[in-house]
Amino acid sequence: MADRQPDSNIEFAGDYFLKYIHLRNYAGEGIKALKGEDINFKVLEFNIYESIFSSSVTGSAVIADTQNLIGNLPIQGTERLAFKLASLGETGLENTIDCSEATGHPMHIYKLTNKQQMSDYSETYTLHFASREFVRNLRTRVSKSFDMRMDQAVDSIFGDPKFLDSRKVLHKQPTRNQDKICIPNLTPFDAIGLLAKRALPEKTEGAGYLFYETTKGFHFRSWESLLVDEVGQQREPIQKFRYVQVPVDRLGHEILDKDGKALDNVMEGYMNIESYKFLNNFHDVAANTALGTYGHRVITHNIYDKSYREDDYHYHNQYHTTAHTEGADNPAITSSPVDYDIVDDPNRSVNQQKGVSDWPESRVSVQPTTRFAHGDDTGNFGTDVINDGVLEGQRVSQINQIHSGTRLQMTIKGQSWLQPGDLIQFDIQSVQDRDIIAQLDPLYSGKYIITHIRHRVAVNEYIQVLECVKDGVANPIGSTTKSYTEIAGEQSPHKLPRDIA
Repeated sequence: MADRQPDSNIEFAGDYFLKYIHLRNYAGEGIKALKGEDINFKVLEFNIYESIFSSSVTGSAVIADTQNLIGNLPIQGTERLAFKLASLGETGLENTIDCSEATGHPMHIYKLTNKQQMSDYSETYTLHFASREFVRNLRTRVSKSFDMRMDQAVDSIFGDPKFLDSRKVLHKQPTRNQDKICIPNLTPFDAIGLLAKRALPEKTEGAGYLFYETTKGFHFRSWESLLVDEVGQQREPIQKFRYVQVPVDRLGHEILDKDGKALDNVMEGYMNIESYKFLNNFHDVAANTALGTYGHRVITHNIYDKSYREDDYHYHNQYHTTAHTEGADNPAITSSPVDYDIVDDPNRSVNQQKGVSDWPESRVSVQPTTRFAHGDDTGNFGTDVINDGVLEGQRVSQINQIHSGTRLQMTIKGQSWLQPGDLIQFDIQSVQDRDIIAQLDPLYSGKYIITHIRHRVAVNEYIQVLECVKDGVANPIGSTTKSYTEIAGEQSPHKLPRDIA
């Protein structure tokens, strides 16, 4: 493991600092020789996991043990693990994963697995660890009512000594709605998750928030806040990546910068992707149809006045109202006809056939709502009750677009400043291009949000495995005015005769 200082000169892309991995037992002492054991040289593989879908940072360390730490320390699942991991060349909190005892927040070991004896004098096993909030969440419950903005209620649960009692920074986005909410004996993470589903961003039109932990702190924010700034302008990528074998063009010439100088090898190494694959793409039409991504009918039953209301979500009609990775005008699928059925809408052109968004009964949800539950004339989101179905349809579609969008997994050189929620640029050449200057793939190149990061240190190498997602395309996909009959190549719609029994 690397043991130089964080501000040492970078020798190669992925160069890193990890001076120690400090294991302290439950008593803070024990056998004198093992007090504050540095297990750095015993670690075969060290992993840290973070995700926008996870409320805690977790990790694992594969240990090769010749001193019987399990019995002598002993290791029982209540130990602390302290370390600092940073990419070389830069200093500061934004570049450091600080889990030290002095300036950071040590991890908590909670499990030991895969114990195997390799010889008479050695064994291997895996230590699993997580942030303090992970185990704190398992031990405490929230039973309290809140009458404030959603982000303020989350802040209260987050820092309350009786609840999560976190001492870490919370990056929170203000909400535009507030409500009276009673938390019924839930864990802090579940309580915050309940509030996250009802939170509405202050300056955008989305619905629902994300609550997650990274190695730099906690976040309570909307998906849109990852894509646009406070005034609604598209964010710039924090890093650019591309898949190339060597920095040369197709004729084998070295690529030069705008000043005619050779590109910096270290910077090129950070931009280059070692390997990649697409885990999913947005064109799983069957899954997205069933999940309500394109069309969704929400039936809201008002318990107060015994009425009900139907609200239909339409992907193409509402796509532009919220922020997306590639802007608000580039949906990942067109609205072209997909069947013979005619749209029943006086505002649409005559005899226009249905597209993927024109089937609201693809998913039907029934949800209860009520007014005056706590004396206020509001619904589930703390706004007018008639908005409940609209907001729920929008929230479900947005979370589906995040989970079922184009998902990319890639392996890069370790860059400790990256964290889930960062916007990046991914460039891949089009396979049909034959020019010297490569053309980028119009569907799969573009902006992505990092959703998961695996930091992996092994054999003196620091790499990261990123999972990223996008919910649109860089270049608009043109729609068509052709009918379904013309698209299918038929002369006219026809049906086969049926026999009468």
